[in-house]
Amino acid sequence: MNTGLLLDDVFRGHDTGEGHPESAARYRAVMEALTKQGIADETLPIQQRLAEPDELLLCHTKAYLETAERDVRSGATELSTGDTQVCGKSFDVASRAVGGVLNAVDGVMSGRLNRAFCAVRPPGHHARPAQGMGFCLFNNVAIGARHAQRKHGAEKVLIVDWDVHHGNGTQDIFNEDGSVLFFSVHQSPWYPYTGHAEEVGEGKGKGCIMNRPLPAGSGMKEIGAAFLDGLIPAAQAFKPDLVMISAGFDSRVGDPLGQFQLTDADFAVLTKWLMQFANETCEGRLVSVMEGGYHLGGLAAGVCSHVRALVGD
Repeated sequence: MNTGLLLDDVFRGHDTGEGHPESAARYRAVMEALTKQGIADETLPIQQRLAEPDELLLCHTKAYLETAERDVRSGATELSTGDTQVCGKSFDVASRAVGGVLNAVDGVMSGRLNRAFCAVRPPGHHARPAQGMGFCLFNNVAIGARHAQRKHGAEKVLIVDWDVHHGNGTQDIFNEDGSVLFFSVHQSPWYPYTGHAEEVGEGKGKGCIMNRPLPAGSGMKEIGAAFLDGLIPAAQAFKPDLVMISAGFDSRVGDPLGQFQLTDADFAVLTKWLMQFANETCEGRLVSVMEGGYHLGGLAAGVCSHVRALVGD
C-alpha cells in the first residue's frame, strides 16, 4: 500500500447553504463510496492539519487572507471578493484542506508514498492570489506545488487540470513563473470565461501555460487527443520533479455544471497515463487533489475510478 488518501469528515464543516451545488453532501457521497467499496482500505491515511500563515502566503496576498478571514469571522455568507459561499467554519476548513494537501506532498516527496489523492473541499483552482471565487477560498494545488519547491527542492512541477472549468486561479499564480507547467483542458465558452488557447504565459512563464479549450459535448476522443498530442510531449520536454492533478469530476457525463462526456473508465485511463508519465519522469511522484463534481453519484463514481487507478487495481 503506497497510495495515500486524505479523507476526513472535517471537510463537511464548510456549509454553503441549502441548494448550493458545492455542498457537504458531495463530501459525504465521496466518503461513503470510497469506504463501502473498500478502496479506502487499500490506501495509507493522510492527516489533515491547519496550514500555517506563511504557507498560505506562498500563493495568496496578506491583504486577501485578512479579507477572507474577516468575511468569515463577521458572519458573512459570501466572500466579498467573489462568488464563494462561506460559513463560520469556512476559513478553518479551507486552511485544513491546504494543510492536508501539503502533508500529501510531504509524503510523496519524502518517498513514504508513491502517490496520493486528497479528497478535500472547498475546491481551489479558481482562487487567485488576491481573490477567492468560483466556490474556492485557497488554491490547494498551487500552494502544494510551491510547498514542494520550497521545502523539498523540487525545481519543476507539472499541474494537470481536467476540471470542466478553466483553472484561472492556478494560471494567474504561475503565469510569469516558468517553474510550473500548467495544463488545463476545459469547456469553452464556460465559467470563468478564461483559458483561451493563446494564453501561454508571460515573461519567464511564456510557454508554460497550456490551455486546451473544447466545446460542450467533448469526450475522451477530444480530451484524450489533448493529452497525447499536447500535454505528454510538452511534459516530457519539461521534465517535472512532481506531477499534481486538479481532479475535477464535473467533466463527467451528466454533471449539472458542465457538458463534457467523460466516463468513469475515461478517468481511469487519464490517471494511468499520468501515472506512467510520472513513473518514467519523476520516480512516480504524483499528488491529486479533488476539485469540482456536482452530481453526487457521478462524483462518487468518478473519484472511485480515479483512486482505484492510483492504487493500481
